[in-house]
Amino acid sequence: MDEILGKIAGWLWGLPLIFAIMFVGVFFTVGSKFFQFGKFGHIMKNTFGILFKKTKGEGDGEEGILSPIEAVSTAIGGSVGVGNIGGVATAIAVGGPGAVFWMWVAALLGMIIKNVEVTLAVYYRLKDEKGEPYGGPTYYMEKGLGEEKGFKAWGILAFIFGAGIFSTFFITLQNYTVAEAVGGTLNMSMLIVGAVYVILVYAMTLGGIPWLGRIAGRLVPLMCLFYIVAGVFIILKNIGEVGSAFALIFSNAFTGTAAVGGFAGAAVSQVIRMGVARAVYSNEAGWGTSPMIHSTAKIDHPIKQGLWGSFEVFVDTILVCSITALVVVITGEWTSGLSGATLTLSAFEKEIGYIGRLIVAIGVFLFGLTTTGGWYAYYEILLRHLFKNNVSMKEKILKIYKYTYPLPGYLMVVLAVVQGLPGSTVWNFADITSFNMPINKESAYFPFTK
Repeated sequence: MDEILGKIAGWLWGLPLIFAIMFVGVFFTVGSKFFQFGKFGHIMKNTFGILFKKTKGEGDGEEGILSPIEAVSTAIGGSVGVGNIGGVATAIAVGGPGAVFWMWVAALLGMIIKNVEVTLAVYYRLKDEKGEPYGGPTYYMEKGLGEEKGFKAWGILAFIFGAGIFSTFFITLQNYTVAEAVGGTLNMSMLIVGAVYVILVYAMTLGGIPWLGRIAGRLVPLMCLFYIVAGVFIILKNIGEVGSAFALIFSNAFTGTAAVGGFAGAAVSQVIRMGVARAVYSNEAGWGTSPMIHSTAKIDHPIKQGLWGSFEVFVDTILVCSITALVVVITGEWTSGLSGATLTLSAFEKEIGYIGRLIVAIGVFLFGLTTTGGWYAYYEILLRHLFKNNVSMKEKILKIYKYTYPLPGYLMVVLAVVQGLPGSTVWNFADITSFNMPINKESAYFPFTK
């Protein structure tokens, strides 16, 4: 099964999709006169610069559900997750250190992609019957492509996008990776850990999007800082190996990686595919997911929230993913034959003992929980758009959704345990279900640039 799924994922995430993602990133980078590079200081000043100093009346009087910071915290919570710990480690385990370089390239281009899609989501958002604004890809496909451009087939693109999003409702890795990391660290059954995780997800999601925003606004900055500090400590402890690690990353990005230790070797095409796929899975630039939660922000101009989109990708991949990558490479654990969260756990444990393994397990747990919460909001916003003209049906569907949401993730844990599926097989499921979201989104961007 692992070989079959690997081939399917390899075909779906082959050169055509990678080219499409990169092309969109380059297109908007050039079209914006390299905005994410030339205006990087402006982005940081108007995002991180105001993160800890709320100005008087910020967000007050603006239409929306969440403050800009709550919106980006929920979005970062939705993207900074197990992909940053298990996904990045898998990329290196399969593609070698060179995959990190392509992860960085995809992230730098992703900063402008996320900026564009968040800006569109806020600009084209709609109010529901309660006067609350919601938006996202399906909304700006309807208003921007359908109403403004007269593109009658917008519904087909919206359907494909929605189908792609909801495929991840049934195949999701958050519960599995949390159960794998926490269960392995505390010597507990993955089934028990997964069941506890389900209960905590219910506690987070039953309060709806406003409650999720408040939780994320407090939890996300702390969890990111917690993980980054631990990773930086290991990097500084091995400061003499950092130069060699960067040399491996840059050289293997263009030459591939020979077999060494438990690492089977990787061709250049595999290096690129793993780096881009893991970056996109982690920061979700081009997926159209986090723009849905950004659309609920209390903001007076779409581009102001777009800056938070760029900031989100920077935090997710350039900071958090890079911490994981450097720790895995400088410790030499990437040659161990391990993959997924187990590889990251091993790297941290090698350097700072059991406490390191515990730090990663807690990180995976918190990242997974906030990611699951963020995705709850994405599905809800899609359902609100789908049933916007039938309020009674919408309320019934949302109620059913609220009480069934955490269950498919637990079923994935049960399947993995009962069938004895390795981590690489489970991540191949993720690649397959995430394929049609970015490729469909790329086709929807360009009419807005004319």
